[in-house]
Order: sequence, then C-alpha cells, then structure tokens
Amino acid sequence: MLSYSNRRMGAEWRAALWAARHPGLVLTPGVLSASAVEFGPVPTGVFLGAAAAGVGAWYRAHPDSFDVVAAPRLRALRRRWLSRYAGRRWRDVLLDCELAPMHRKTGLPRVPRVVRVRSFSPSVDTVFVRLVSGQTVRQWEAKAEELAVALNAERVGVEKVKPQVLGVIVQRRESFTEVIDAPEMPWDADAVDLGAVYLGETEYGQDWCEPLAGQHWFGSGATGAGKGSLVWSALRSVAPLIRDGLVRLWVLDPKRMELVKSERIAHRYAAEPDDCLAVVEEFVADLEATERRLAAEGRRKFAVSRETPLNLLVLDELGSLLGWGDHARAMRKLLSYVGTQGRATGHSMLGFVQEPTKDVVPVRDLFTVRMCLRVTSAGHVDMTLGDGARLRGALADEIPNDPATAGIGYVLRQKSRLPMRVRASYVDDSEIDELVEFVSTGRLGGLRVVA
Repeated sequence: MLSYSNRRMGAEWRAALWAARHPGLVLTPGVLSASAVEFGPVPTGVFLGAAAAGVGAWYRAHPDSFDVVAAPRLRALRRRWLSRYAGRRWRDVLLDCELAPMHRKTGLPRVPRVVRVRSFSPSVDTVFVRLVSGQTVRQWEAKAEELAVALNAERVGVEKVKPQVLGVIVQRRESFTEVIDAPEMPWDADAVDLGAVYLGETEYGQDWCEPLAGQHWFGSGATGAGKGSLVWSALRSVAPLIRDGLVRLWVLDPKRMELVKSERIAHRYAAEPDDCLAVVEEFVADLEATERRLAAEGRRKFAVSRETPLNLLVLDELGSLLGWGDHARAMRKLLSYVGTQGRATGHSMLGFVQEPTKDVVPVRDLFTVRMCLRVTSAGHVDMTLGDGARLRGALADEIPNDPATAGIGYVLRQKSRLPMRVRASYVDDSEIDELVEFVSTGRLGGLRVVA
C-alpha cells in the first residue's frame, strides 16, 4: 500500500521539473549565451537590437496586426512572470485566500500551479490554474472577492476549463473608458446575420453579438442604465431587414419615452393598456396562423422570408405591462404562449425591466438570452442571469450610477456559465432619426450606411 513521506522532493528535481514545464525560459538564455560564445557578443547584440527594432517598427507601422498577433503574447509573457501570477507572490496570494491547503505529512502548502496566462485585452487576464487534489471550482468561486483584493483587481471570475483545470478571469481595471459608436446600417439585407446581431463590445475588445432569430431577449437595468441602447443597437443592425419587410416590429411603449420614435417604422405600436393588450393578442394570432401555414406546407423549420418574416415583440417595461390590474393575467398568459411557441414560427420577444423579480416578471424563465446592466440590488443579478452568476463575477450591482457607465453590464458566455462584461453601443437621437428615415423611405441621403 502506498504511503506518503514526510520529505519533500529534492530541490534539483523540482528545478528540473520547472525547466521541463518552461523550456522557452531555459532555452532562450542558453541560445543567447551560445551565440555570444560562437559568434561574439557584438553580432549577438546587433541581432537582438535588429529584432527589437523590427518589433518597434511593426508596432508603429501596422497597429491592427500587432495588437492582434504580438501584443497579447508580449503582454501575457510580462504579466506571467512580472506580476502576482509567479513564484512566491502567487503562493502568498493563495495562502492569503486559503486556496493553498497544507500537506498533512510535510506541513507545507500545496500551491495550485499556474499553467499559462492569456491577455487578449489590456484590461483582462485569463489565468489557467491546475487544482490540487481535493479542490473544487466552487471553492474558488467562493473566494472570488478575496482573490480580487489579493490580486489588486477590479473583478475576478472563475470557470471550469477541463477536469482539474480552471480559468481565473482577472479584470485589472475598467474595460470600457469610451463610448462605443452606434452600429452602422448595412444597405443590403444579405449582409445581416440574424444569428449574430451586433450590440457593442466585450471586455476582450471583440464585437458583442447575440442571436436574434429563434431567441427571446431579457434585459434588466435600473433607470439610466442604458436599456434603450440594447433596443436601438439591435434595430440599427437589422435595419435593411426591417426596410425590406423581412423583420416586423411590434412595439409596446407604456412610458411613451424611449421607443416613441419607433412608431413610424413599427408594424404595430401601442402605449395605452387596452391597445398594448390588443397588439399582443394580434401577435399571438399571427403566431398561430404561421403555425398552421408551416404545418400545411410540411415545413419543420422556420426561414425568414416576406411570407414568413421575423416578428419582434419589443416590450419596453415588462413591470408596467404585467402590472395593469385586469390586463395582467391576460398579458401574462399571452406572453407565456409566445415564450413557449414563438421559437418555431419566428416570433421573438425583447423584454426589458427595472426590477427582474419573479412577482414582477413571472415569465422571465422563458427568455433565452439574458442581459444585466447596472442594477440596484445584488439579488437582481442572479434573477436576471441565473443562480450563482454574481458569485462567478457578474457584479452588475457595483457598477457606479454615473451616466458614463450607461450600457455597461454582463451576459453569460454561450459555451460556459462565466459572466462576461459588455457594453452596448450608444445610439443618440440623430442616429435614431437616421434609422427611421432609412427604414421608412429607403433613401441613403446623408446616412451612415455601409455597402
């Protein structure tokens, strides 16, 4: 039977294992030393200087390729070895957070090892860590706040990568310091991908896109959080489809504020309680008619066309729509029907609310795409994104109540449960007017439309 010794592995063997895991750090000095011996220090220095000059020229001459190819690798190398992810500093971080359990025989800490570091964004690092025996991802999730303090970071999120390996997402500073421009409107309908509708940017500097066809969007955010940006960004992204009748808008705007300009381009628009209920009833009737048409044609999958357009039911304030006395029960029943049946017929909902509690929005679980902007309560994060989202790093309740933070929030990555920080593009009144003119008249004029 195997028993565990009280002795540690010898220092020479630990050094050999470290060298085997990091061959580049061992070979590079060796190659330079051999070059200096073989060719002399001057040629070696000239070569290094030329290499540095080449990198500098690349940095200055072509920022796009440098920032995509070279910058993430150089940044990751620097942060891997010159920050708190290496050596004693990493060990001390985990000891402070009680994530380096003591070996019961030797009494020494068992430190989870950093496998690699990726820095695709200047503000966000992904640290891949190999767990020690007996640790779980949930233990790291519970220590996310302590890790953020120990790493001097704004936020830390944790996700499972594979067995015994997890990814620690470290947001070093605010990812969004500038307003993101409104999406440009393509002229051709073929240029629009309903499976990836542009809304803004992610914390990794990439486009933030969400699927629209066959999905129901649910967004929560306090007053001034920027929920309107989600709607208008999506509408600008699919503008040629609205113009050509391939997307039809059904808009409920009980506040008569944020979406009032959509009345000119909407298939149906309503603001009063009776009118809103009538529009939803008509929407459901259209859904049922589409179901019968598709069944009669023997079609099992919905495809966008003029005969079967994508119908979008935009609900500006679900709390108001579902709280109108006698209308609440009927509205709740109709929206539940849309949530369960609309995917197959191209009838989608875009619902937005300030307070995402179950008693205010009883149909929230029927929405497939969730977005949480700034909220006023920590509980609202999990109510929007799902249980444990805040524990995994979605700190939407800590976003400052400042106009400069409008549009910033969190979504869940499609292939994992990890929250991702995003920012919706800002669409001002003039750009909304551009959209309305483009859709209603089909003219280019002075619009920012791309071919």
